[in-house]
Amino acid sequence: MKITFLGSGGGRFSAISQRRMTGGFRIDNVGGKNYHVDPGPGALIRTYQFGFDPRNLSGVFVSHAHTDHYNDAEILIESMTRGMTRYNGTIFGSTSVLEGYERWGPCISSYHQSKSKTVVLKPGVVNEVDNIKIKGTKTEHGDPAGIGFQIDYNGFKLSYTSDTGYFDELADYHEGADILIASVLRPGNKSINGHMCSRNFIDLINKVKPKVAVMTHLGLKMISNNPVVEAKKISKQTGVKTIAAFDGLSFNVNYNNPKKFRLISLKDVESSMHSTSHELFNSGRRNSYQTSFKNKEFDELSILKRD
Repeated sequence: MKITFLGSGGGRFSAISQRRMTGGFRIDNVGGKNYHVDPGPGALIRTYQFGFDPRNLSGVFVSHAHTDHYNDAEILIESMTRGMTRYNGTIFGSTSVLEGYERWGPCISSYHQSKSKTVVLKPGVVNEVDNIKIKGTKTEHGDPAGIGFQIDYNGFKLSYTSDTGYFDELADYHEGADILIASVLRPGNKSINGHMCSRNFIDLINKVKPKVAVMTHLGLKMISNNPVVEAKKISKQTGVKTIAAFDGLSFNVNYNNPKKFRLISLKDVESSMHSTSHELFNSGRRNSYQTSFKNKEFDELSILKRD
C-alpha cells in the first residue's frame, strides 16, 4: 500500500488561497486497487503533477458535501470510466454526496454515478468491495450526513476521520487503526466547531493507539504555526509517531511494521498534461494555433498595422 498526499490544505480559506494544495490523497495498491480520497480543488492537476494517472483508479471516496472535499470528484470519475464510456470502479460517499441530505448535495450527478457502482457509507456499517472491508465512521461537522471511514485489508486497518469535531465516541469508530489519518485544522487548543485541533488529535491518538498518525487538511492558522513542530509535540505527548502531511508527501506502508517507513517528497514531473513545462506549453499552444487555422476555426482574421 502506498499513500500519497496531493494536497495537505483544508478549510475554505486554505482552499481559496491555495497556500497548501487541496487535492486530497491517494491510496494505491490495496490488493491491486487504487483509490482517490476527497478530491478537492486541483485534484486532477495534482494527480498528473506528481506522476499519477487518474485513469487507473478503482474508486473515488467523497466524505461530505463541502467543496474542498468534492470539487474534482466528477472529472476523476470521468477518468476512471474512460470519459463515461465504460462501466468501472466504485464511488463511495456520504448520503449527502450521493443522494442529497436536506440542503447538502448531491455533489455527484446521476449521470456521473451511472457508470460506476455506488456505495453510501453510513456510521458503523461495513461494506465489502474489491475484497476490502470499508466501514463508515461518524463525524460531527457542518454537513450532518458527513462520514469518515476505516479500510480493513486482510486485518490491516487504515482510518480517516475526515472533517469532524472531537466527541467521546470518535475513538470507538476508529478502534484498531494501524494508521490514523485525521483532519486537524488548527494548532494547540484552538478548535472550532466541526473541526479538530492538535489537543483533540492528542486525545484521539491516546485512545485509538495507532502505529502511525498523520494530520492533514491543515488550515491557515496551522500552516502559519509550523505543522512539523506541532506534529513533534503530538509525538512527544502520545508516544505515537505523528507526521504533518505536506504537498507531495508519499510513503509505502509496511503491513508487518507500519512504523518502519521512509517519507518521500515527490517533485513536479513536468507532465505535458498540466503544462508546467514552458517548452511543452509553448509547443502545444503553437500547434493548437496552427491546427485552428488549418481547420478554418477562425471566422475572421484581422491584421492591424500601427502607424
